Amino acid sequence: MRPERALIVDVLRRRARPAVAGCAASTVHQTCEALVPLAIGLAVDHAIDGAPPVAVLIAVAGVLLLFTVLATGGGVAAWVLGSTCLAEAHDLRVRAVGRVLADPLVGRDRRPGELMSILTSDTKATADVMRVLSNLTSGCAGLVVAVVVLLRVDLWLGLGIVVVLPLLVLGIDRLGPWLERKVRARQQAGGLAAALAAELIHALRPLRSFGGVPEAVRRYRLTSGRSLHTALDTASATAVVAVTGLLATGLVLVGTAAAAGTMALSGRITVGEFVTVVVMASFVADPVRRIATSVEQVAVSRASAARVAALLAPPTASADGGAPGHPGPLRVHDVAVGPVTGLDFTLAAGEVLGIATTDPATADAVTALLAGRTAPTAGRVSFGDVDLGAFDRKALRRHVLVEPHTAHLLGGTLDAVLDTGRGTDRATVDRALAAAGADDLDQHVLEGGANLSGGQRQRVALARALAAEPPVLVLRDPLTAVDAVTEDAVAEGLDAVRRSGSAGTIVITTSPPLLSRCDRVVFLDGGAPPVVATHASLTTDRAYAEAVLR
Repeated sequence: MRPERALIVDVLRRRARPAVAGCAASTVHQTCEALVPLAIGLAVDHAIDGAPPVAVLIAVAGVLLLFTVLATGGGVAAWVLGSTCLAEAHDLRVRAVGRVLADPLVGRDRRPGELMSILTSDTKATADVMRVLSNLTSGCAGLVVAVVVLLRVDLWLGLGIVVVLPLLVLGIDRLGPWLERKVRARQQAGGLAAALAAELIHALRPLRSFGGVPEAVRRYRLTSGRSLHTALDTASATAVVAVTGLLATGLVLVGTAAAAGTMALSGRITVGEFVTVVVMASFVADPVRRIATSVEQVAVSRASAARVAALLAPPTASADGGAPGHPGPLRVHDVAVGPVTGLDFTLAAGEVLGIATTDPATADAVTALLAGRTAPTAGRVSFGDVDLGAFDRKALRRHVLVEPHTAHLLGGTLDAVLDTGRGTDRATVDRALAAAGADDLDQHVLEGGANLSGGQRQRVALARALAAEPPVLVLRDPLTAVDAVTEDAVAEGLDAVRRSGSAGTIVITTSPPLLSRCDRVVFLDGGAPPVVATHASLTTDRAYAEAVLR
């Protein structure tokens, strides 16, 4: 079974009871709505034929009862299906976010904006499959009842309405793709304008510093103008579709009324049946449009489900590396990645290894390599006897933890931010805080660490990484935002904590205090062969000195 179909089946299975209840209520609503014209026609015939007042009152009461039942059914369906779809969308969103956070490979080929679209719009569209199938079922039920009623009144008149009106509705719906393209263009233009506005506001201070505000305003005015043009174009297209639908439906109703009126005058149908036919003709468009829209929405739900399923897909079978103990060491054997070739080292237990580069792109490539996000173009990277690429992502992070340069802090308190999910005891956390120089910070932390300085955020992130106590810890420029005195003190604390056991540490940096405490330093200078030596001996290298010494 295809992933998107399996996901939709899973959604329907887990939400079967409310989905069936909502579908039943929606079907009752449509069925009663289809019976209303018949009930009105019968009431009119009773009144014209001189039926006893009690019979007329019963007929009117029947109409009121139908309205009561259809209103109740519609309300129940809207509430049940609405709440169920929202709950399911929330569940899908939480599961997808969990997979993205748990496995760095999930969604790595998608831009953040695309991931946000999947986590919001696509999860909602996938969950809405319950509402779509309910509308499809109830639309079919309403159409069947309407056809039976019309054919009961007059065979040929009923056939005419049943054939002509659906064709007309489907013809109008053919304008949907054209309108959809207009709407998509409007959304894209509006999104670009909003994104540009956000970027300009974020960069307002540097723009002012070098006099770039006029150019920024010009670019935003141009982008906003395109957005306005596409919005007006979309509004015009929407108006055309709406007017076309109203005119076409009006012509059908006028034609139906004329034909039914002629039949009523000739005595072929009663006045009540005339009323039934005219009212029913206006109603039939609703279930037909409901069915057509549902068919389109099923396709939308399936497309969205495919995108969501890609995030929810279970990890492929791989080595889990979850055996007790430390199955290391970490070996990088004759690796080529990015501009680097011939990268070769083995991280010994308790060793602190530095990697210094003259190019940030090279540091990015090495960081991605050690995190398992990038495979080497040549050579092998392994932990123990297992290639990093063969590990389950979660298992790999238990052994090789890569702390990126950008610190992401989650939680409203310092303790919550430092929660590694590994059951770290309080003493270890306190030792990590002290080593990172973050033991003097307040407990209260705003969203993303907004109340902390850049240096404080880096020290908290470093403390969190130290508290995790991974067998191999990879740090990327962990102290770029702290002053020289703090940098030296934290470098000393980091060295003391990581050398206390058998764990290994790799620091990708150009910080002299950090590199001076490394047992070895691997120097990567563009495409030149890597040089492995101590920090002290490398300082005689001109390229190394220019990159590191300050």
